[in-house]
Amino acid sequence: MLKQHRELSMSIRRTIENNEEAGIRPSKTYQSFVAAAGGHRELNFIEKDVRNYITREVRNVSEQEDAKEFGKYFLRMKEKNPNFFFELELEEDQSIKLAFWADARSRAAFEYFRDVISFDTTYNTNRYNLVCGSFVGVNHHGQSTLLGCSLMKNEEIESFKWLFQCWLRCMGGNTPKGFLTDQCASMKRALEACMPTTVHRWCIWHIMKKIPSKLNGYKGHADIEQEMSQVVWNSHSKDSFDRNWNDFLLNFGLADKKWLSDLYEDRHIWVPIYLDHHCWAGMRSTQRSESMHSFFNKYITRNSSLIQFVKQYDNCLGSREQAERELDAADFHTVIPCATKSSIEAQFQDAYTHAKFREVQAQFRGKANCITRLRNSALGYSVYEVGEQVFSSIFNKFVVTYDSVAAEKVKRRHTHIKSSHDEPLMEPRSKRFDQLVFRSQNICEFASESEELTAILHRAYDNVMAEMESLKAKRKGTSSLSHEDANLESVNELQSPPRIRTRGRPKNRLGSKLEKQIANATKKKKTKVLSEINLFDAASAVHSISSQYQGHVMNYQFRVPAAGDNSLGV
Repeated sequence: MLKQHRELSMSIRRTIENNEEAGIRPSKTYQSFVAAAGGHRELNFIEKDVRNYITREVRNVSEQEDAKEFGKYFLRMKEKNPNFFFELELEEDQSIKLAFWADARSRAAFEYFRDVISFDTTYNTNRYNLVCGSFVGVNHHGQSTLLGCSLMKNEEIESFKWLFQCWLRCMGGNTPKGFLTDQCASMKRALEACMPTTVHRWCIWHIMKKIPSKLNGYKGHADIEQEMSQVVWNSHSKDSFDRNWNDFLLNFGLADKKWLSDLYEDRHIWVPIYLDHHCWAGMRSTQRSESMHSFFNKYITRNSSLIQFVKQYDNCLGSREQAERELDAADFHTVIPCATKSSIEAQFQDAYTHAKFREVQAQFRGKANCITRLRNSALGYSVYEVGEQVFSSIFNKFVVTYDSVAAEKVKRRHTHIKSSHDEPLMEPRSKRFDQLVFRSQNICEFASESEELTAILHRAYDNVMAEMESLKAKRKGTSSLSHEDANLESVNELQSPPRIRTRGRPKNRLGSKLEKQIANATKKKKTKVLSEINLFDAASAVHSISSQYQGHVMNYQFRVPAAGDNSLGV
């Protein structure tokens, strides 16, 4: 338990670093060490040592270095795949104002899943109060797929304009058919300017969630909330919604309520009956974006650095990619049986993914409650009248227009592209350690099959250890490094000389041995002149060579905003 006896071995440190990158809490990491060792008493360190190592070594990124590492991360990703996209907007003092990036896989996925995009912002993801925004689409399994990420200093109109224009450049100028956001005036105006042909939809969940706070002062506000929900969700035509809305306002005396008046003026961007004739991939809210943010919030806090944030974003990309690959494999190897003898259902079974086919089967079950009659057909369009039986004698009537199009098999290019993931910046010794551990695991697994094989490995370990100790003893002392055998790894291993702590105030300049002899001779007022041989001896004892090397250092002129900067727009 004494501090001088507690230490973290290389193996322990590498496990801590890997677990931290994976988002595993320090307490869980420590408990895994306890379980592996067979109890707390078998460890020569405590949980506090694990936490201190994470704080001082793993997460210890200064604000000055954080922005530079953030920029270097983008350059490394661009070098690994030229299709990696990023843009930064900087303040006059070179601090980050706006940032956007998307990896090559996200850009390729957009080609197939660009019909509908959900965009939402969240806070408390980094130490600089930069607002995180994520672009999310829906893939062929109905899963959320990331299509770009951003950090913004504020939520003003110009910031959203810059971001949306940047995102469009990243995606080849192709605008989505639909775009879901929260009820935000700045986003609305920015989208009108950047994507005038895209249908903008407000998240209905956020609007309905505001009803209690907006109408709480009215008598019977619970009845008001229930009636408003009925009007919004159960109006099957625009005319019926208008009538039901006016009746709702009159019945509860809410005609002068400005919040409701403003909602009615904007009904075309949030009421389902005004929007459901467009394709929305099953989305009516931004909850897909929020689910991504909830993933981030598990592993990052308001004190996280920028480089920590992008690493966790990488992890999120990787988890989404893996989830898609697993369902792709399930679709390839398994088949969901048809529920009917219908050749139409069999066609969908062959062409659709499992997730989408299950939705088709739900429609087939619901078809039993519908009576359909063809009204007319021309130029590839067919118009049907459909009556859906809701209760024993109640039918909802609809007019359905069908547009027949040629069937086409889809081959998705993005599935062959890996999501971006930064390689950890490890010291050369850590890299060598990981390589040795990886090879040792295979050897140990093979040797553990029998006592004889285990004994052979133990003898080999003893021989190798003796050989390495002998070589280390021979090389103990000084070593050299020349231009002939120097490389980046060897240079990275160079260490500064030991720091010499002096007492009192040091002199401005350290004199040579000859200068000290002359100074002493003058101070003692000796009249004897040093002979030539004495001067020669004194001079020969000093052999100083001074040289100055002007190297070129890559300096990324990025600087993060001040930690206390709270200049967020509304």
